[in-house]
This record gives sequence, C-alpha cells and structure tokens, in this order.
Amino acid sequence: MNDDSCLFCRIVAGEIPAEKVMENDQFIAINDLYPKAPVHVLVIPRRHIHWLNDIGGAEPGFCKAMLEFVVEVAGKLGVKESGYRVINNVGSGGGQAIFHLHWHLLARGAAGFDIEGEL
Repeated sequence: MNDDSCLFCRIVAGEIPAEKVMENDQFIAINDLYPKAPVHVLVIPRRHIHWLNDIGGAEPGFCKAMLEFVVEVAGKLGVKESGYRVINNVGSGGGQAIFHLHWHLLARGAAGFDIEGEL
C-alpha cells in the first residue's frame, strides 16, 4: 500500500520524475537530488514502509532482498569492489527527512570521502 502524500510513493508511481539508476519489481534506485558524495543513490522499496522501525511487518525475505538490491546497484555503479557506504536514517532525531524507508548508497571509488551535512 502506498501513501498518496508521500514523495517517494509518488516517485514510485511515476507522478514525479526521478533519475532512475536501477529498478525491479520490489525496489527502485534513484540519484539523490542533493548528493553528499560523488555517487549518492537512494534505494527505495516500492511499497510504503514508514521507517526502519516498521520492518517487522514486512514479508519474510524482504530485508534480504532489499540488501541484495543495494549490492546489485553498487555493482551497476562500479563501486562494489572499491567500496561504498550504506546509511539508513531513522526518525527526525536520526536525520530522516522523508518518512518512507530508504537507504543512501554513497561512494567515491577507491578513495575515501567525507560526508558533509545531513543525509
């Protein structure tokens, strides 16, 4: 079930354009509009889940499938071997700005990088 007022639900539905990096029947990966690293992609489930605290209600295998998708995206972006960072912000106090579960995949390649500002 999607939330009609949710930005990510509207992107998933195709109502709001986004630069898709990869997608399958459960997830999409889009470039972040305000990147904090040379590679900054958001991995979003198609189904609305408010935040990580609600993951217990997901079907069996959902978490495994989501993390496998993150790894596939890293491979497509060419950062799987050189390294990348995966971040999930939970709640306002944890920096979550859009209340639809999503993961930030950030990378620069072989070199490290500093993250500036909030994610």
